[in-house]
Amino acid sequence: MGSPRLIATDLDGTALRSDGTVSSRTARAFARVENAGATLVFVTGRPPRWMSGVAAAVNHRGLAICANGALVYDLHTRRIVESHLIEAPVLEEVVYRLREEIPGLAFSAEYEGGFAHESSFRVTGWDAQWAADGRRRMGLRVGTATLISRPCAKLLALHQDMDPDHLHTRVHHLVGDLVTATHSSGRALIEMSAFGVTKASALAALAAEQRIKPDEVVAFGDMPNDLPMLIWAGTSYAVANAHPDVLAVVDHVTYSNDEDGVARVLERYYG
Repeated sequence: MGSPRLIATDLDGTALRSDGTVSSRTARAFARVENAGATLVFVTGRPPRWMSGVAAAVNHRGLAICANGALVYDLHTRRIVESHLIEAPVLEEVVYRLREEIPGLAFSAEYEGGFAHESSFRVTGWDAQWAADGRRRMGLRVGTATLISRPCAKLLALHQDMDPDHLHTRVHHLVGDLVTATHSSGRALIEMSAFGVTKASALAALAAEQRIKPDEVVAFGDMPNDLPMLIWAGTSYAVANAHPDVLAVVDHVTYSNDEDGVARVLERYYG
């Protein structure tokens, strides 16, 4: 088995265990990638502010493509080095269209340096945990006009009751000409990036800068927001716990995230 020049992996649900940690086996496997002279890229829906724990666990190895391709983050310097934002007029039109057609949506916006949310948007995940622990301030609660008044990396729309796949279909139909919509959390939470911005678009640009071809790339993922990247990469893997749409398109399926599925493949490539 030849060694790929670039490894691109999603984090939550893929390389990370269900508790959000990096196992020691996975950390060692990531080290093998860079020690072999290959490029390691974390390609995630997470914003940069959620990357500190992962960066520490892997000794700040690699670059991170964050917010589904909207932000490129250098784990070594802890700085955003590239951004592709949704402009304010587009945000206004997107929110208007969705509010008109899908009652019950609540919105949040991820900016380059933080996030804000409407009062009806139920904050979960790392943001809720940080707030509960008193370690970080939860994102600002703001009105809709303030939320969409400046460019953002990612606009999120949450519905309490709808099926995630059905909501994604509705959102794509209504605003797919303005933004690129996807989902990854298992909730009815739609993540919208600037039109044409995906994990694949950012990864392809990064690979081109290093003169790496798609067939020299191996990618790992588990959710619909990974699909563009998995389709673009020369070799694609899903973890066993992946969404059915992901399992249907990948070249290979490895063990689940809790069974170090990504690490097992990397050990074969860089043994």
